[in-house]
Order: sequence, then structure tokens, then C-alpha cells
Amino acid sequence: MSKKDDDTESLNYKDSGVDIDAGTELVRRIAKMAPGIGGFGGLFPFGDSYLVAGTDGVGTKLKLAFETGSHETIGIDLVAMSVNDIVTSGAKPLFFLDYFATSRLDVDLAEKVIKGIVDGCRLSDCALLGGETAEMPDFYAEGEYDLSGFAVGVVKKDSVIDGKNIVAGDVLIGLPSSGVHSNGFSLVRKVVARSGLSLKDELPGGSTTLGEALMAPTVIYVKQVLDIISKGGVKGMAHITGGGFTDNIPRVFPDGLGAVIHTDAWELPPLFKWIQQSGRIEDSEMRRTFNLGIGMVMVVSPEAALRILGEAENGDYVAYRIGEVINGEGVSYH
Repeated sequence: MSKKDDDTESLNYKDSGVDIDAGTELVRRIAKMAPGIGGFGGLFPFGDSYLVAGTDGVGTKLKLAFETGSHETIGIDLVAMSVNDIVTSGAKPLFFLDYFATSRLDVDLAEKVIKGIVDGCRLSDCALLGGETAEMPDFYAEGEYDLSGFAVGVVKKDSVIDGKNIVAGDVLIGLPSSGVHSNGFSLVRKVVARSGLSLKDELPGGSTTLGEALMAPTVIYVKQVLDIISKGGVKGMAHITGGGFTDNIPRVFPDGLGAVIHTDAWELPPLFKWIQQSGRIEDSEMRRTFNLGIGMVMVVSPEAALRILGEAENGDYVAYRIGEVINGEGVSYH
């Protein structure tokens, strides 16, 4: 990655209105009141299994949906954000609930959004069990809405993936993203405003418009990941969302372990190149804000890595060996 050399001030996530450190501090305080939280999904003992629950939204990607008029896939993003979190424990999603809130209910628009949620549930092989539609006059701007989603899955207690068995020398496998997914859009919108480009303009270096690239729905990794898990050797997983590589990957490691990421292991997609250059964003900020083309990281044994990369070579899917687990803490980049 590189920065364009000009006199424009470097943009960052905090100045765009999102303080990751404040979010981390809140989680720390909540953990004092409710011990056990902090993972990608919450585990609840249920017989010989765990129920695994997760909740999320799609952030200010909604602002781009309003601007582009593209509402058909934002529901896929909503489902993806929760089911991708709970599958990191090895859980198969069972059901999903949604919350749709707006100032005045536009039935046609809401139907488009819910259709996306139905599509997301189909892609993750879970049931849309129900939801809540809230009309809240004067609370939201005309024509705007907000979304939240909630997913519950199940995993046998003896099959849960919790990272406890990770050791130095284990391999990091990256699964590709479709784009920005559903995090970092407060910074993206600042970059778009600065760039002078319209969302209808072609993405520099890309093959779609900027709006189409940014609105690409989040990949739902559930079926692929569960298939890989079933073959053994997967020790931990990190869904690369808010916090990027730098904050999310260490969440799955035991104390005393860190990771080295080989940044040349995959090609940075044109969308991220454009975001960085147009916003003059530092490498460290990019790595802590965006997925950079890798939406899910699996920590696997060296033997499992050979199998996964072999399947990738055979064309079963795309996967990259992006790094290794090392002694020490944090994430370093080479």
C-alpha cells in the first residue's frame, strides 16, 4: 500500500466520527458487569451444545443505500454481519430476527429490504423467524430507515472453535471479501466527498461504478467455512469487521501469541487502493479500519493449511496463506 503524495490532510476513522478506542473501552466496562462477553458471538450452554448468538447492523452503508436508491441487497449485509460472527465459533446458524425502523413506513421500500434479508438467510441456510417494524415519526429523516439483525446458531460443545489450541507456527488463511462489506463507511463517505467523484462515476482501476463497488453485498461465509471446519484442523477464526486486521485477529489468540501478516500474499483490490489514495490514509489506519480484501481469517494447523490451499488450487474456492502465528502479541505486517 502507498499514499498519494500531495498536500491534502490524511483522513482517519476517528475524525470521521467513529472512535474504535471508545468502543473497545465500552466493551471492557460491560465485561465487568457481564463477564464472558467480548467474542464474536455469545455462547449459552444448552445440553451437549452451545447456542451462539450475535447481533449487528450495517452502519452508515445505509447512507449510500439512500443516496443510490439501492435497497435490494442491504438485507444480505445485515444477515452477513451476524451469521459471519457466530460461524467463527463453528456454529451453524439456526434462525435470524430483524428490526426495521423508519419515520414513515414505505411498504414498497421495506419489501425490497426484507427481500434482501430473506436472500441472506437462504445463503446462510437459516430461517427468518420474525422481526419488528417500528414507525417512529420525527425520529428519522424522511425516506430513511435503520436496521438491526440478530442470529442464533448451534455448535456441539466438543466442536466449538475458541482459539485455545492455537500455537506458534499455525497458519493464517484469508478468504476474500467482496469489497468494503459493512464497516468503515463513515470514513468511506468522507473520502467520496473529498474525491469529487459521483457514485455513478467509474471506480478508478475497476470495472464498475463507484456506487456499485461500495454497495456490493457482504460475503456470507457460512457454508464455505462450515465445510472447511468439517474436515478438521481449524483452531480459530476472525471476522474482519470494525477494527480491521489489527484489532480482530488478536481476539482469537491465547495470551502471548500474535501474528505476522504478509501483505503481498494477495492483491489489494482497486476499491481499497482508491480509498487510500483519495483519502491519503495511513497504512496503519487502513489496516485497523477495513478488511483490505480479506473478510474472514481462519487460524489452522499447517496440515490443514496444505489441504485448504490445495482445494483452492483445484478451483473449489479462493483462499490465501496470509500469515502465521508467532510468539509475542499484536499483529505485524511485512
